[in-house]
Amino acid sequence: MDADYLPFHPAPKKPDFVPPAGAVDAHCHVFGPADTFPYSPNRKYTPCDAPKAKLFELRDYLGFARNVIVQASCHGPDNRAMVDALRSAGDLARGVAVVSPDVTDEELAEMDAAGVRAVRFNFVKRLVDATPKEVFMGIAERVAKLGWHIVVYFEAPDLEDLIPFLESLPTTIVVDHMGRPDVTKGTDHPDFQRFVDLLSRNDNIWTKVSCPERLTVDGPPYDDVVPFARLLVETFPDRVLWGTDWPHPNMKSHVPDDGALVDVIPKIARTPELQQQLLVDNPMRLYWA
Repeated sequence: MDADYLPFHPAPKKPDFVPPAGAVDAHCHVFGPADTFPYSPNRKYTPCDAPKAKLFELRDYLGFARNVIVQASCHGPDNRAMVDALRSAGDLARGVAVVSPDVTDEELAEMDAAGVRAVRFNFVKRLVDATPKEVFMGIAERVAKLGWHIVVYFEAPDLEDLIPFLESLPTTIVVDHMGRPDVTKGTDHPDFQRFVDLLSRNDNIWTKVSCPERLTVDGPPYDDVVPFARLLVETFPDRVLWGTDWPHPNMKSHVPDDGALVDVIPKIARTPELQQQLLVDNPMRLYWA
């Protein structure tokens, strides 16, 4: 583990908010354990181990029924830890993989059988080396044939240059963490309105209204992030997802309390109907249909 790495919260609070039956944590990770699933030699950070048993324990404790486990950059394109967690969870988990352009059809089929339903394209330069868009497009065309979608991770300043590429992708797209807006600028700022406009023009683009702990300036209880997520939930109620982002890799400011993160949900999805869509109907339609 890196010397400045912050391990996940050892004892999160029990949430006051009770998720609806069948709720899905649609963005979380498993790391290692490194002695079984080594981290990538090309990684930009070394986390603490965060194995599947801890994830499933947290799922139950927070009141969720299912997980979508997203491959993180510290494991690179070696998806074994994520796939192992999917197989252990059975029908209670689905996966998002990271793959190299030389991935074989057999490997894709094996991941599909294990429950992988998407690939992730990471454009955050501090986390991964740059990949030519032509490489991503080749992967996108292959996974679209499996019925998979594409998860994209980028930061707000990079969106304008990415829009033509995103709009050319041949399948459903899910944007991580609202495209990481600068919350000090407000929801009316052109940067965030560019993201809202992208979703308005493209019915195939979804977003995760997750990670207030990464976007906040004020800190817990993350009220400075709430207006951004609430706007997206109320404008695009059938294309939003939510996740804990456990075990919160690369947090520098503080260790998030996952129970407190769950308690943000009723602030951004203010009715039972919106909560049902955000936590059950949308992820089930995208990952389990």
